Amino acid sequence: MLFFLASLFRKRLRCWFAGAALVALGLGVATFTNLSAAGEAGDKAMKSHRSDLPVLGQLPSLGGASAWLNSPPLDAAQLRGKVVLVDFWTYSCINCIRTLPHVRAWAEKYRAQGLVVIGVHTPEFGFEKDNANIRKAIARFKIDYPIAVDSEHRIWNAFNNNAWPVFYFADAQGRVRARLAGEGSYDKAETIIQSLLAEAGKPHAAGAPTTPWASAEQAAPDIAHLRSGETYVGYEQASNFSSPNGLKRDATYDYVMNAPHLNEWGLAGNWTVGAERANLNRADGSIAYRFNARDLHLVLGPRADGMPVRFQVRIDGHAPGADHGSDTDAEGNGVVTEARLYQLVRQSGKVKEHTFEIRFLDAGVGAFAFTFG
Repeated sequence: MLFFLASLFRKRLRCWFAGAALVALGLGVATFTNLSAAGEAGDKAMKSHRSDLPVLGQLPSLGGASAWLNSPPLDAAQLRGKVVLVDFWTYSCINCIRTLPHVRAWAEKYRAQGLVVIGVHTPEFGFEKDNANIRKAIARFKIDYPIAVDSEHRIWNAFNNNAWPVFYFADAQGRVRARLAGEGSYDKAETIIQSLLAEAGKPHAAGAPTTPWASAEQAAPDIAHLRSGETYVGYEQASNFSSPNGLKRDATYDYVMNAPHLNEWGLAGNWTVGAERANLNRADGSIAYRFNARDLHLVLGPRADGMPVRFQVRIDGHAPGADHGSDTDAEGNGVVTEARLYQLVRQSGKVKEHTFEIRFLDAGVGAFAFTFG
């Protein structure tokens, strides 16, 4: 269980896969400001539907956004009288991606009753700061609620946030009433939304929890068989590297592959490993990982000039067949066309330990991080 919790929270702390054990409702009061004002009883008309949720403080400012997508800028005055869900996410984070079906469903289901969902897109990797890339992700994931672009981490810092994904729930008086960190606990999150809407005079918001359908990388993970955790490729956070002589920081180097043990990985070919990514300098380089999980994903980017990079995936030396991911075919073929997370393996039968290898047929690819599900 400890491995599960540690490996599935994306952190800066990257991302979390929370479940009930990681729900935080009673966040330290130092996180927010104006606590004495926030503790006032509020509108007497709401007393009959008063939630038992604590008051954690006033909703911090969203004024640090460098841009707003799907919406004009929103501020506290515009949000007063609305129940607000603030979702900190970044578009290559698998844990964030898997929350999106639920967040989209809540935004649609409760919009008419006074819920405002705001996605705060705070990047981890450099390519996630590009507004064009964020717009592509919004279209890819069919997001229609407001997105605050937080590329300078100003909103992140205003909230004292430290991970992706994290949900903050604010009531109609602009007070933060709950914080949930990570994947999972969707029923709890929806119950919080319903209770705050009821408190705001919308008692009919109660009902059965939403069960959205999801496929490909947005589908829920297979927790029971998950034995591999997020692994960075850039040297700043890299671990379990198995190629001889180790990673060479910011240097062009010809790597040779050793057969990796479980949760180890290695490089073959001519690569330059930087702080957050490894760049392939010549065609026919590869990356291998020994993993045990239903799904294997790899965050990849195309050439610096934007040209695509072709690749082939092998599982234990063979084409993946029915075990291919949504970004490969049965022969293991795929193309890196944009900087994002690629689902490369989804085991269709019994989940077993395997050696994954991806070979790039063109130079210039950037590799950032493995994630699993």
